[in-house]
Amino acid sequence: MTGISEILVLVFLICLILIVPRMMKPAPKKVSQKPSGKLSPGMRAGIVASILLPFVAALILKPWEGRLAFYVCIGILPVILSWAALWVAAGKKK
Repeated sequence: MTGISEILVLVFLICLILIVPRMMKPAPKKVSQKPSGKLSPGMRAGIVASILLPFVAALILKPWEGRLAFYVCIGILPVILSWAALWVAAGKKK
């Protein structure tokens, strides 16, 4: 009989460990944020430009023919630097 009671005690403790913390969760804090679902026209234009610039640069420079470093400098680096500058500017506003 002691084997069954020990198993039942273990099951009870595991249930307590898993279920009780979920039942006693504190209420979530209300955080007022700007809705992230809407993008400004400037942000939309930036996203489109970020997609088109590397694509057009790849069509013109043809990095698969050995001009990979030049393509990275002309096609990808400006996108990374512009988004980094926007990120820094947004951080300074806050």
